[in-house]
Amino acid sequence: MKITTLHIALAVAAAVALPVAHGEEVGSVNTNFHITGSDRVVVEAYDDPLVQGVTCYVSRARTGGVKGTLGIAEDPTEASIACRQVGAIHFTGPLKQQADVFSVSMSLIFKALHVVRVVDTKRNALVYLTYSDRVVSGSAKNSVSAVPMPAGTTIPLK
Repeated sequence: MKITTLHIALAVAAAVALPVAHGEEVGSVNTNFHITGSDRVVVEAYDDPLVQGVTCYVSRARTGGVKGTLGIAEDPTEASIACRQVGAIHFTGPLKQQADVFSVSMSLIFKALHVVRVVDTKRNALVYLTYSDRVVSGSAKNSVSAVPMPAGTTIPLK
């Protein structure tokens, strides 16, 4: 499928509209050596903006080399997520049943990694799903994690 001007315009509009998150890199390992910069797997921490006390740790591949250094490389689609209660749970407002809470660019404008929060009311838990998408096609590669709420905690819904 050819990329048209419309596809590019949609990609730019989508990139501007994404709720971009700035994770804190907590560690990384080199996986493939390049003189100009190695490929790595990074682990980043993202605090849920509406649920204080919950942090999601996302590991993902980052492309090195000249393209990676210049920020024009397309990172691989693989990612993993583990979300944990790291403090007292406090909701800053009501939650949607399902919401895209983090997005991270994986290429210049065409690819993004998403983290979606789903409220499981029956089990009183927050479920976090990570996946990637592109302007034209996405990937079925995904990872999921859940954070059970402490006894007596009710999740406020919109």
